[in-house]
Amino acid sequence: MNQVSFERIDNDILLIRLSGSWHLRGGLGSSGAFERELQAFAAVRRAGFDSQKLTDWDSSILTFLARVSDVCRQRGVSLDLAGLPAGIRQLLVLAEAVPERAGARKEVTAPSLLERVGASAIGVAGSAAEMLAFLGDMTVTFVRLFRMKARYRASDLFLLIQQCGAQALPIVTLISFLVGVILAFVGAIQLKQFGAQIYVANLVGVAMMREMGAMMTAILMAGRTGAAFAAQLGTMKVTQEIDAFTTAGFSPLEFLVLPRAIALILMMPLLCLYSDFVGIAGGAAIGVGMLDLSWTTYVQQTMHAVGLTDTVGGVFKSAVYGVLIALAGCLRGLQAGNSSSAVGDAATSAVVTGIVAIIAACGIFAVVFYVLGI
Repeated sequence: MNQVSFERIDNDILLIRLSGSWHLRGGLGSSGAFERELQAFAAVRRAGFDSQKLTDWDSSILTFLARVSDVCRQRGVSLDLAGLPAGIRQLLVLAEAVPERAGARKEVTAPSLLERVGASAIGVAGSAAEMLAFLGDMTVTFVRLFRMKARYRASDLFLLIQQCGAQALPIVTLISFLVGVILAFVGAIQLKQFGAQIYVANLVGVAMMREMGAMMTAILMAGRTGAAFAAQLGTMKVTQEIDAFTTAGFSPLEFLVLPRAIALILMMPLLCLYSDFVGIAGGAAIGVGMLDLSWTTYVQQTMHAVGLTDTVGGVFKSAVYGVLIALAGCLRGLQAGNSSSAVGDAATSAVVTGIVAIIAACGIFAVVFYVLGI
């Protein structure tokens, strides 16, 4: 292992003792200790070397000595190379024989605000182009599906349906019930001021059927299933399985993305309806348990408030949300890099992209339904 020590011989002479084995695998020696010695003893005007305990060396010691020479030159300290082996002296003289050309080193400067804005704009444009290309390819894939020409395994589709449907019921049940309870509490606090607790059933029923059932289910599936899709496809890209599909003549979009999209499109409406009923049950638990309403009254009030349009609108929204979740998860998975950390980044990006798309779609639906008077 390389070792460096210092000894002051006179007030103005500093001796640098080199010992041990100097090899690249042991790391490059640092000239920081030498600089600190010069700062501590400003009277030093000469520096020399003692290399009697130096066993063997390679180019790493030359790097260290070149740094020491630069420090001495900057501080006006004369450097005596007599104590170094002849081979090191010759190489060091050869290294310093030709001065560094002006401008040889590239100066790293922080990019300006305009450069950062331009780079961000180029990145956004590239991402938008990739997304549009992916949407176009998926449109062609769905056309092939309707023409019965798409190739995928039915067993994979059934497995994905199970994962997106039955296995998601526990978390959907918990969150939907709590959302119904929260809506009932919020409505009860306001309506109780007017003695209109009965309308808690209207509030919970309409909110769950029109918006909250579909939206909460979609957000849950974006975090649960969308991230899983991105991680699965990202891992397949890292292990070059997707390249193998292409080489074998299979379309990754048909074989991998299409079954996932179909599974979510089929399961999201069912999960939405289930979430609606569980949320209404949560509101009913508060209405019956704390607002002194009977089950019969609560159910009748809910049926009177909720219409077929509310139910169909919520189910239609959930199907659209399912498409957005599947496309976001699969797109980010296919865009993942070729490292393990890139898979995690793809899963995170899939969740963020899916949730943003869901919220944006919900806003668009709200405007469209208002214009249509639904």
